[in-house]
Amino acid sequence: MEIISIILMIFALFAWSRAILNYRKKRLSLNEFIFWTLVWFLVILASIIPAVFGDIADILGIESGINLLVYISIILLFYLMYRSYVKIKQIHQELTKIVRNIAIKKINKGR
Repeated sequence: MEIISIILMIFALFAWSRAILNYRKKRLSLNEFIFWTLVWFLVILASIIPAVFGDIADILGIESGINLLVYISIILLFYLMYRSYVKIKQIHQELTKIVRNIAIKKINKGR
């Protein structure tokens, strides 16, 4: 096993331990925890048996396993960016409602 594989596996185990901790503290839902568990499991699998992704890439008609991992990573990043965007938009709308309500209460107190 190469050094980079060991480092990648240690990082994935550390990141998964953070997911476990955040799930226990109720910062992650069960679905989010399962999602991150699958992500870090695939990272560990890729570091232990990189040929698996080469075989999957061949089946999908992709040139190599590393290309497959890059494609999956890009798709995952776009998905996470989308979710972050939606969450930020939701928080912005809630904050606007709160500020509006506070302003209305201040105006009503002044009358």
